Formats: sequence, C-alpha cells, structure tokens
Amino acid sequence: MASENVYVEHCKGVNGLDKVILREIRGCSAEVYLDGGQVTSWKNEFREQLLFLSSKATFKPPNAIRGGIQICFPQFGTIGSLEQHGFARNRLWSVDRDPPPFPANTSHRAFVDLILRHSEEEVKIWPHRYECRLRVALGPGGDLMLTSRIRNTNTDGKSFTFTFAYHTYFSVTDISEVRVEGLETLDYLDNLKNRERFTEQGDALTFESEVSVDKVYLSTPTKIAILDHERKRTFVLRKDGLPDAVVWNPWDKKAKAMADFGDDEYKHMLCVTAACVEKPIILKPGEEWKGRLEISAVPSSYCSGQLDPRRIFRSN
Repeated sequence: MASENVYVEHCKGVNGLDKVILREIRGCSAEVYLDGGQVTSWKNEFREQLLFLSSKATFKPPNAIRGGIQICFPQFGTIGSLEQHGFARNRLWSVDRDPPPFPANTSHRAFVDLILRHSEEEVKIWPHRYECRLRVALGPGGDLMLTSRIRNTNTDGKSFTFTFAYHTYFSVTDISEVRVEGLETLDYLDNLKNRERFTEQGDALTFESEVSVDKVYLSTPTKIAILDHERKRTFVLRKDGLPDAVVWNPWDKKAKAMADFGDDEYKHMLCVTAACVEKPIILKPGEEWKGRLEISAVPSSYCSGQLDPRRIFRSN
C-alpha cells in the first residue's frame, strides 16, 4: 500500500475540493479534480507546467475550471439544447472502485479511475441514463493518457446521441511563435462564420493574424503536433475514436470579455481539442463507446523548418 501512495495521492485542493495527484518516479505529475473529472495540472520531470490554467480560474462548483482538460459530454460547444460543452464538466465525479478491465500494462502505476452516472435532476434536461467512465494515467516517461468509456444504461429501449471532446488547454510561450502540424489541407468548420466549411491552406497552422480562432477540423489524423518554437518543445497528440480536432484561441477582445480569463493570457495558451463533433455518436441500450487521448511533450527537432518525423511521430 505504501508503494502505491507514491504514485496516487487523494487529497484536498483549492477551496477544499477533492483532487487526486498522480506522480511518477522521475518527477512527472498530474492533478485531477473530482469536480468536472478535470485534469488541471500536468508537469514534466523538470516540474514545468505543460497545461494552461488561467490565473483567474474559479474553483467554485458547478462552474467549470478555466484551463486544463475539460470533459465535454454529452455536447460539445453550443450545437444542441444543453449548456455549452454539456454538463459533465460541471458535475462531481466519483472514484470508480470497480472499473472495467483495461489492457494489462504493468508500467502504468500512476492512474485513477473516475465515474459519472446520470442524476434524476439531470434526466429532466437530458432524458437518458448512462455511465461515463474516465481513466487518467501518467506513464513512466511522463505521457498523459485519458481513456473514456460511455455506456447507454437506458431501460426504456431508447438510443441516445452525443458529442464528446477532451477540451485541452496547452501552455505555450508565445502564441505567435506556435505552429500546429497535421491539419494542413483538411476541411474545417469555422465557428466564427456560422460553421461554414473551408479547406485549410498552407503548410502548417500558425497564429499571427491577431484574430480569434475557433475551427473544427474534420477527419483528422490520429497524430497532431503543436510546436512551441520559443521553448523548443513539441506536444504530440495521439487519439483514437475522436476523428475531429478543435483549435481555439480567444485573442484579446474575447479574452477581456471572459471573467475567468486574464486579459493577456491568450498569448500563452492554445486549445487543440480531440473531439467527435461533426458526426454524433449513437448508442443503443447496452452499447459502449470508447475514446482515448495520449499527449506527450518532447524536444522539438527542426529540419528546414519541418518536424523530424522520426523523432516526433515515433511509433508506440
């Protein structure tokens, strides 16, 4: 039991809220709040923060925490009848004492299993019963892995439809020095232009136009890279069951309009969100959907301005 406590610690966080700290021997760590089932911190072995958390974030349930990784279910964005990004990020999750079996992996000792089930109050606004399970794991090398399993537990024979996203806020040095690779030439829906469909131009996505960005990229590859040129760091996203990717930065005007977001903090964050948005998932009673996100932070390797694929897109 003592050895397990090295890897997983249940404790109190901001405002006395329950949280779980995951640690690995090399010094990597992650923090998960039960409110929202939300990862709020991910640090490498040098104790450098890799996720963005606003200095004005409020830890006051049921408000979502601004930053980290928000679980968006059963709705992402405002397309639908529910509040923006659904209710999962506003609910209190429980530690799952009896999770379903995962593929055997003895190297992952720093993990926690959470579960969210329907409430009778919630059924009034979304008339379905479900189980939403989340495993957050920290690999020995510092990789952060999130696996979600959603099951339809309706007893009335009805299917339900939902969208889902891991709304991830990455910490970057300077947004104007960041590029995203893996989305070039893809179609996207521009949320700032009534979801009109466009095709991405250019070799990589950059952020120098000084306007807010809110795009849903469709049929994206399983691997996407975010290059922080100034810090010489690259985030690599690997995803399964999540065909879309949402790229968002509010820029200055929208940043100033958000009470829980610093006026200039847009310069130091970028959301690249693994999602299933364009084609909602349909589950019949008893059926289960699974989605997975793995993110790693590696030193950037440039060759004529391009990534060295042997280093960044190495096989697992």
